[in-house]
Amino acid sequence: MRELINRVLGIKSAPILEAKYYKQRSVFKPKNLLREARRQLGVSLGSVPDFVVLDPDGDILDYLAKADEATLNPFWACYHTKLYEFKLGGSKLGIIGRAVGGSFAVLLAEQLFASGCKLIINITSAGKIEDNLKTPSYILVDKALRDEGTSHHYLPPADFVSIRSELRSLFSLVSHRKELRVRVGSVWTTDAPYRETAGAIESAKRRGLLAVEMETASLYAFAEATSNFVVSFALVTNEMAQKEEDFEKGVSGGAINALELIEETVGVLKKVFY
Repeated sequence: MRELINRVLGIKSAPILEAKYYKQRSVFKPKNLLREARRQLGVSLGSVPDFVVLDPDGDILDYLAKADEATLNPFWACYHTKLYEFKLGGSKLGIIGRAVGGSFAVLLAEQLFASGCKLIINITSAGKIEDNLKTPSYILVDKALRDEGTSHHYLPPADFVSIRSELRSLFSLVSHRKELRVRVGSVWTTDAPYRETAGAIESAKRRGLLAVEMETASLYAFAEATSNFVVSFALVTNEMAQKEEDFEKGVSGGAINALELIEETVGVLKKVFY
């Protein structure tokens, strides 16, 4: 119908917005890929931790590995990544490093939930949009501008996608430690970081967006469409390298603060999931 309307009105469209059939199930299912990966890779059937961290920059995983606190999960049947486990505040968590970009993050999310995961915590690096925002600081993302491709395969076209309402209500009661500089706000998700032009940045400012990153809109659209749970934190570390000595994250690449944030987050989530 959209294609017909566009032709009648003379509106140019693009394949990313056409032939999506949102109510149809995918022919290619993550559980079937996992079945074949287990067969080919010799992975035994088993589960992954309930809570899994996606660590696009890999700093958290590198810190845990250096401290000898990360061990391989033997049941993760993935062709592209390794899933590690670690203990934090009495909880066992999973972590996958360097899952950069919305399409890769959602590919992993599909497989994680098919493997028994209950919630994903995404800790992504972000570029500063709002002038008064301090770096480094965290944004608990409440909604993300869908300037990427993956979300449009899960939800009909719209400017924004939000964190699921259940999580928004839950996190509205959280009081994070002041030193972590956690702020609730909106971000711009892009597939093309090297096309963050002056005009695009000004447009993001006019929309009231705080920062730009690469995964949240995709993950939130996946979560809404599949009734799964994802929370995304954007660690604002840079001003797109417009000045020297940018991208400073803090001690140990920001890993220590990130682990504290994750522990606070898991503490809240456990009240709901257990």
